[in-house]
Amino acid sequence: MHIPDNYLSPSTDAVLGVAMVPIWGYCAKKVHDKLDAKQVSFLGMAAAFSFLLMMFNVPLPGGTTGHAVGGTLIALLLGPEAACLAVSVALAIQAVIFGDGGILALGANCFNMAFVLPFVGMLVYRAIAGTEPNATRRRVAMFIGAYVGLAVAALVAAIEFGIQPLLFTDAAGQALYCPYPLSVSIPAMLIPHLLVAGVVEGVATVAIYEFVANAAPEYVVATPEGRGNGGGGLAWVAGLVAVLAVATPLGLIAQGTAWGEWGADEIAETGAGFVPAGMANGFEWSAVMPDYSFGGLPDAVAYILSAVVGIACLVIIFKLLSLAAKPSAPAAAAA
Repeated sequence: MHIPDNYLSPSTDAVLGVAMVPIWGYCAKKVHDKLDAKQVSFLGMAAAFSFLLMMFNVPLPGGTTGHAVGGTLIALLLGPEAACLAVSVALAIQAVIFGDGGILALGANCFNMAFVLPFVGMLVYRAIAGTEPNATRRRVAMFIGAYVGLAVAALVAAIEFGIQPLLFTDAAGQALYCPYPLSVSIPAMLIPHLLVAGVVEGVATVAIYEFVANAAPEYVVATPEGRGNGGGGLAWVAGLVAVLAVATPLGLIAQGTAWGEWGADEIAETGAGFVPAGMANGFEWSAVMPDYSFGGLPDAVAYILSAVVGIACLVIIFKLLSLAAKPSAPAAAAA
């Protein structure tokens, strides 16, 4: 679901980027008002879950791949506003350092995965869970919320792809950017996410939420009805992040490229029959560790190194941001 550069027109990228500015501002204010320094710092750990989940590619129908995002998971822990900021920072790191998702398309990717996904997921969760859910109803609501959130985000991305050949063509009528119309982009994006990726998103959301809620319940702010009694604190959560980081090479097993993430040299072979001019002559970014690779390191080692780099960046960024947050309450600090 990471839209590369040149699939969307510069004007589409600009509109979605500008749209994200007030959303980021609103979310930053809400996070500043609702979360204390300790919780903002923990947001780096929560963002690491999203970063790592996006590295675990799974095979999808049609020979492509996909991944979970973890946006609803963070929304359930710290609120959808916090999730928006956390996933946005994770996406920015992926784009800048690893070339996963476009630089110009960052606003679009954040709109889909950092805004639409967690806010829809949380809305669905609240609608199903109600005010006093029992454990079973809460878990079902979490699963469905995460599933629907990812599906709606995929649908929005499909629409962004599909309107390109309607709006932007050359003198001969050929698409300048993404060449696939809505009749192709919507089923190609939505069906695999409904069949596979959404299920992975739901299962990962429930499993990680339950782990955090029992290991470090003081960090479950948005849905306190699911908190446990404590069982190890932040060290257990950090341990889970480390285990996932070491396991990221499993994401290399899935063969194929995610739909809509082909390079210009591959686009003509995927049914388009030509390379759109805007893609052939578009913007290119040279990432330091493109596609989570590094030098001559074996793919598995480079994947783990990429995970460590991403986690470190996220933890440091949100630790620095926590310095501007309101002080933690004494009771929370003692927890």
